[in-house]
Amino acid sequence: MEYIVEVKTGTKDYQVIIGNGIHYGERIAAVRKPCKVVLVSDDIVYGLYGEKTEKELKEYGFDVFSYVFPNGEKSKNLTTAAELYEFCAQKGISGSDLFVALGGGVTGDLTGFVAATYLRGMEFVQLPTTFLAAIDSSVGGKTAVDLKTGKNLVGSFHQPVLVLCDTDTFSTLPKEVFADGMAEAVKYGMIKDKELFETFEKGDFDINRICKRCVEIKAEVVGEDEFDKGLRKILNFGHTVGHAVEKLSNYEIPHGSAVAIGMVIVTRAMESELEDKTMTNRLLKVLEQYNLPVSCEYSANDLALQAVSDKKRAGSTISVILPECIGEVKIVPMTMEEWNSYVNKGV
Repeated sequence: MEYIVEVKTGTKDYQVIIGNGIHYGERIAAVRKPCKVVLVSDDIVYGLYGEKTEKELKEYGFDVFSYVFPNGEKSKNLTTAAELYEFCAQKGISGSDLFVALGGGVTGDLTGFVAATYLRGMEFVQLPTTFLAAIDSSVGGKTAVDLKTGKNLVGSFHQPVLVLCDTDTFSTLPKEVFADGMAEAVKYGMIKDKELFETFEKGDFDINRICKRCVEIKAEVVGEDEFDKGLRKILNFGHTVGHAVEKLSNYEIPHGSAVAIGMVIVTRAMESELEDKTMTNRLLKVLEQYNLPVSCEYSANDLALQAVSDKKRAGSTISVILPECIGEVKIVPMTMEEWNSYVNKGV
């Protein structure tokens, strides 16, 4: 079954279309006249879907120029962005042309950042090919690249004009990559939807319906707080520790796995203050059920210290997302000393 979720923000409204066997060319042609398209993809995804996507776009009159970069988080940096800028300049890409991101979160973040900044801003389309990108990074307009100091430290808010999620692409994902998406799906249940979390506990799994519900939650949050000034911070549940885990592992531990670890640490710390002591065990069981890690080798002090460079820090405080119960969280500002103590309680 195909689903359409409407995303409405202060800067742009657009659709997220979720289904099987989506024809990219036809759907993009419905929102854009034929023009030059810069198709951005990594070398693994391009090998799977690049030629097919090029063909579908050309069928509808688009002139396609493909830029392919090495797979992995280590490519999401200013060097790759600069190479893509030069590629666009050499191909004569103008402000009326279009970027298309074909791939996972790294591809979407990089493409969106370049689209936001090349020629002072151009339109782009997201074609997520991973479960994680489909329910998280492709929606909401956060674009960024990494610095050596930390993740996503250079970026911009830039909404896509369309998101096309063909869930058939998930069939080629390695099990561990699909599991990374499950971490973000579980996050949505923890922060906003108890019934969704219980669906995962039961193992009742319809991938299109799950994608739809997760995107609905994100669309609701982003619609209320596009620029991450208040409510949108709840989407960072597990991410402060998660980003620290990624950085300390030199990005050998992928994003979803790191977020799973982060959720467990902050939930355990929070549960020490609550009467109900079942939340952490329920979270642990769900994450383990979907083959996600729940601990790491790094010390509490190392994890807390790494958060100093996190983009969620504001002066001497950091915004921490803490679960009050399954389906409900709160935003708590902490000093770095308080944060260090809190991580120690959760590790």
